Amino acid sequence: MRYWDSKLVKVGTAMLVLGSGPLLLIIAAADLGLTRDPNPNPVGFGILAGVTFWPSLILIVVGMVLTSRTNGRP
Repeated sequence: MRYWDSKLVKVGTAMLVLGSGPLLLIIAAADLGLTRDPNPNPVGFGILAGVTFWPSLILIVVGMVLTSRTNGRP
């Protein structure tokens, strides 16, 4: 895919993974019973995910649109 050539797509994907990943890992670990608390309250990770989610999606979409306009439709 040509989309991975765009720096905006790469940065947006990295923001999405690094911003939402820790929260998703805590949710998965609690669901699997790997934590002592079955109902954790990861406020910091939730704020991190909330702050990075929409900007990362915007970067990914803008990068994909710019790439498709520059290189033609894949």
